[in-house]
Amino acid sequence: MKLLKHVVIVTGGSQGIGEAIALRFAQEGAAVAVVASSDLGKAQGVCDRITESGGTARPYVCDVRRSASMTALVADVERDLGPVTIALSAAGMFYPTPAGATPDDDFDRMIGVNLKGTWNLIGGVVPGMKARGAGKIICIASVAAVYGVAPFSVYCATKAAIVQMVRALALELAPVGIQINAIAPGNTATPMNAGLRADPRAMAAISASTPSGRPFSAVEDIAAIALFLASDDSRAMHGSCLLADEGVSAGLASSLSQDEA
Repeated sequence: MKLLKHVVIVTGGSQGIGEAIALRFAQEGAAVAVVASSDLGKAQGVCDRITESGGTARPYVCDVRRSASMTALVADVERDLGPVTIALSAAGMFYPTPAGATPDDDFDRMIGVNLKGTWNLIGGVVPGMKARGAGKIICIASVAAVYGVAPFSVYCATKAAIVQMVRALALELAPVGIQINAIAPGNTATPMNAGLRADPRAMAAISASTPSGRPFSAVEDIAAIALFLASDDSRAMHGSCLLADEGVSAGLASSLSQDEA
């Protein structure tokens, strides 16, 4: 087991990518704090799966937009499970934000959850990690950090900001023993996009533009990358962003055969 004796906070851990990461980390021996935005029952459901398999987990809720809520969360986790050694930010929102037609509240909520929520988790765990001289922070970004997706400009901006924040923070945190890195998934199969995956035309279009031929990665694929970053295997990595997008960001996929080209 790669994460024995580790205590992990996973924000956004009650569903999707965060849930898969919480489950995988628990399988590797970590005690996991599964954090939901408001639905404690969803976090409890993930914890039940972990404990039924012999793992250790506790459910929590936190408004990641509020630094005071995050400070309280970290204190609660450390009281219940012990000092936090790994923090993973997977809480996020995704919805269209067309220019000239996006309410202020929609803009602020996206920035608040995706970007400020990541910042608040980092701020919540860094003091303890600094005091102990060790720690790992993993931030879930997106392939939308490296290319535009319309009409999701605010989402793209938050994810690009996370990648750059991770780079800058690595310069600050590496000297005190803290690793910070990011993962940039592409299309990943989660409940949020179940409707899209049920649309044959949409799937055909996505498949045609995906070099690997897999229009959606599995959440377990992203969890495996997160495990690598959380383990000692990644000890040389600081400020990196690992793209996991089925090759989409590598360039334009072509449907032409070599003969046609």
